[in-house]
Amino acid sequence: MKLDDQEQAMLAGEHGPACQWAIQHQLQVGRMFDAADMVSVSQAHMMADPESLGDAGVAFVEGLAGDGGQVAIPMITDPRGVDLSYYLPLGQTEDMAELERRFVAACRAMGIMMTDTCINYQTIMPPLYGDHVAYGDTGVVIYSNSVCGARSNFEGGPSALAAGLTGRTPRYGLHLDEHRRATQRFIVDDRPRDLMEWGILGATIGRMAGSYWEVPVIEGIEGAPTSDEIKHFGAAMASWGSTPLFHIVGVTPECRDLADVEAQHLTARRVSAADLNDLGAPFGAAGEAVDVVVFAAPQLSLVEMAQLAALCEGRRRASSTDMIVCTPVQVYGDAKQLGYIDSIEGFGGTVLTGTCFYQQYAREIAEANGWTRLLSNSAKIVNILGGYGYRPALASMEDCVASAEAGTVIDRRQA
Repeated sequence: MKLDDQEQAMLAGEHGPACQWAIQHQLQVGRMFDAADMVSVSQAHMMADPESLGDAGVAFVEGLAGDGGQVAIPMITDPRGVDLSYYLPLGQTEDMAELERRFVAACRAMGIMMTDTCINYQTIMPPLYGDHVAYGDTGVVIYSNSVCGARSNFEGGPSALAAGLTGRTPRYGLHLDEHRRATQRFIVDDRPRDLMEWGILGATIGRMAGSYWEVPVIEGIEGAPTSDEIKHFGAAMASWGSTPLFHIVGVTPECRDLADVEAQHLTARRVSAADLNDLGAPFGAAGEAVDVVVFAAPQLSLVEMAQLAALCEGRRRASSTDMIVCTPVQVYGDAKQLGYIDSIEGFGGTVLTGTCFYQQYAREIAEANGWTRLLSNSAKIVNILGGYGYRPALASMEDCVASAEAGTVIDRRQA
């Protein structure tokens, strides 16, 4: 790979051992993907919850901090694994909390901003069209690439950290024009009606596309979705298909028409009602007892918090059913001021900040609380949690709240 003078100085150790490790790591990644050189990035976003890091990973980050590592660009973080204000009631242990504290201290020593959110594009500083960034969380990457028109690959935790330390990332994949062209074309018949249906549509297209290197272009969406609708759409697509980029004709910024993404000659595939039902049907559980209702993956925006609070107002959950809500700390303050937190907690819900349900030792908290049947409006989270021993089910936000109140799954799709 071609390195400029500053990158050569990093490699020679002139910027310290942490920066030297970072550029060495990036060279290995770049060579694997045949990158010709590095590209400067304006932001980095690291996914590194303590459950995935473990003690060895935390010790490694502490070592970089001890070597004097300092980030060169604004660097932010994905949801954490422990809400330190509410971990014992959730069934997490002191050991989990201590690992979290050590990691947070090491990150802060390196100048990393502990934002702890997977919706930074809605809460902190959305990247601009053409902006090169180094982001980790799949939902963050697909939204930033597709909706903002920024450029990022899925950066693993070490790669995102390396980008923060050097201010660069290897120039391959979605940093290059040729990998941003559409490769598969889909036609949608009906516009989804709520966040759950947007997630099912995204998951269906992601599963049909089936590869990180495929770029779907979608026709038939009349009118621009809201930020939350396209957030659920993209997060589900990335979860089910490993997809980092999509285009919607007339909606996303790189695709005013099919010719913009060189898709006019691609054979179109229709996304039918049967395709959507095929994805959603296994997650039906109408009439069954529900242990926990979860709103997370992605974290809730202020608008979603308002919608949920309105549904909770004047109602009370069943004693047999818990309700967990995950939102960023940036949203929590506004939601508290506006009375949304009081309404959700008055219903009997628990609002966690800076975490996401599946990243906070999901298996251990299930065992601690006796949770098996889980209900959510997120197509992403039901795709993930089966692997943690849950029996996940899908319903709209309205039906999720009604189910928490009744103690059994209410799903009007199955009525």
